[in-house]
Amino acid sequence: MAFGRFDRRRKTSATEPVALKILVAGGFGVGKTTLVGAVSEIRPLRTEEALTEAGRPVDDTTGVEGKNTTTVAMDFGRITLREDLVLYLFGTPGQDRFWFLWDELAQGALGAVVLADTRRLQDCFAAVDYFERRGISFAVAVNCFDDAERYSAETVRDALDLDPHVPLVMCDARDRESAKEVLIAVVSHAMQRASERQPAAT
Repeated sequence: MAFGRFDRRRKTSATEPVALKILVAGGFGVGKTTLVGAVSEIRPLRTEEALTEAGRPVDDTTGVEGKNTTTVAMDFGRITLREDLVLYLFGTPGQDRFWFLWDELAQGALGAVVLADTRRLQDCFAAVDYFERRGISFAVAVNCFDDAERYSAETVRDALDLDPHVPLVMCDARDRESAKEVLIAVVSHAMQRASERQPAAT
C-alpha cells in the first residue's frame, strides 16, 4: 500500500510541460536563423544552402550583399520558457519561391514572430498580410542592425499599418535575452487573444 501511495504522488507531481509551436517569419536576410540559433537550448536544425549566381536574379540581396547562404526549408529550435512551458520554433524561408512551405509550417502554430529590418521594411509586408489573413496571432520584432537607421516604434507601426493590438518590439536577434523577450511578447499576445475567443461560461 505504501508503494502504491508513493507511486501516485510521483505521477501527480511529474506533469508534462505544455508545448507550443511558434513561427519565425520575415524577409530574406532579416535574421530569422540568427534568432532561432540565439535562443535554442538544443543545437538548431538548419537547412541553409549557399547562394548561387543562378539565384541572384531571383533573390533580392539589396542591403544584405554580404549574405552568402539562405534557408531553403526551415530552421528548428526549442526553448523552455518555464518549467511547464516549452516553445518549438520554426523559422520560415524568406524568399517568395519558398512560400509554398508556409502553409505546412503554419499548421498548429499558436503564433508567429515577424522579424523586420528598417532598411528593407517592405520585405515583411507579405508575412504581416499572411498572418492577418489566416487569423494567426503575431508580434513584429524590429531587428536593430548596427548600420541601420533607428526609428521609433510608433514610426515603424505606422509604416506597417499595424492594428493597435499587435505588439511591436525592438530587438537584437543575436542576443539571447533580447530574443527571449520577443518570444514572451508573442506568446503572451497569442494566449490573450485565444482566451478572448473562448465562449463565455454559462
